[in-house]
Amino acid sequence: MPDTLILTDSGAIADFARELHAFPVIAVDLEADSMHCYKEKVCLLQFTTPERTVLVDPLTVSDLDSLKPVMADPAVRKIFHAADYDIRCLYRDFAIEINGLFDTMISCQFLGEEKFGLADILGKYYGLVLDKQYQRADWALRPLTPEMIRYAAEDTRHLHGLALMLEERLAAKGRLDWVAEEFALLEQVRHSEHGGPMFLRTKGAAALDRRQLAVLEEVLQWRDREARRRDRPPFKILGSKSLFEVARSLPRSEQGLVAIEGISPRLVERFGRTLLAAVETAMALPETELPVYPRGERRLRDPEVDKRMSVLKEWRQATALELEIDSGVLINNATLEGIARSVPKTEEALGAIPGIKNWQRRVLGPGILNSLGS
Repeated sequence: MPDTLILTDSGAIADFARELHAFPVIAVDLEADSMHCYKEKVCLLQFTTPERTVLVDPLTVSDLDSLKPVMADPAVRKIFHAADYDIRCLYRDFAIEINGLFDTMISCQFLGEEKFGLADILGKYYGLVLDKQYQRADWALRPLTPEMIRYAAEDTRHLHGLALMLEERLAAKGRLDWVAEEFALLEQVRHSEHGGPMFLRTKGAAALDRRQLAVLEEVLQWRDREARRRDRPPFKILGSKSLFEVARSLPRSEQGLVAIEGISPRLVERFGRTLLAAVETAMALPETELPVYPRGERRLRDPEVDKRMSVLKEWRQATALELEIDSGVLINNATLEGIARSVPKTEEALGAIPGIKNWQRRVLGPGILNSLGS
């Protein structure tokens, strides 16, 4: 494998951006440091043109504005594998928008592949073995080792051939317009900062009472402050499952903390005093200041809707088997429920249901309407 060029200054990146614009298709990937710091950032960009693979180091330049025009140009196809995260990160860090997307992971899903990780697909069709050693590496470290550079380059080096193969198979199945609509929707995703109480993002919090919710929020806020101070991901301070158990069991001593799964004596030695202080702070809150878990409008159970939902799920399962595609990829439960509640009589009415896509209305519409007796 020839040495991979790494661009580390604005002028070289601008020259390379002009080079990229000369090609009808490029492959793109990125590496971030989400496993190693409090606030993740993009640490490396990988590009493969029909001629060569080049890495761009965004930690060495003030901006990547020169890449914006080519990345936003729909005339230049950008091949990604699992683009959702990358699109969000590129816009968050650099305001880079992606148009002209071709996502090989989504393509695999719409072809019914059971395993659609890049390593799985390349292994299945090309016999290639990708080294997963650096998936969780700290990509903010410099200099990058030769092994890390080689790993990064391999992520895009094979995407051109893979995309061509997948596109041919999608065309043979008549599904190119299906994925094209999915790609267009994916181009619009953006990173969003979470607002509101932290307990809203914790699994199981809805089952806690108000005092337990107060404790959960306090220990989550404690963990966030600790993670920020240490510049580490919050989960590396203490897992959310353990914090949930703290809120549920309300320990008042170090012995009580040790009894919780995931909290070792070593963690108690390091964090026990401040963690228990957070619990005490929440326990001391007056009743009037305790948080309330927001409840959405509860829909009354409707036996007729349940019956239609059951019919629709049976139709979906049969159709998914016929098309050899995962039922959740075909159409998700939220959209099915919308159909079951609105009972559309025509394809036009079906198309007005939130979440329904044009290809679903066109391809699946007759079957949906028939299953509803419309």
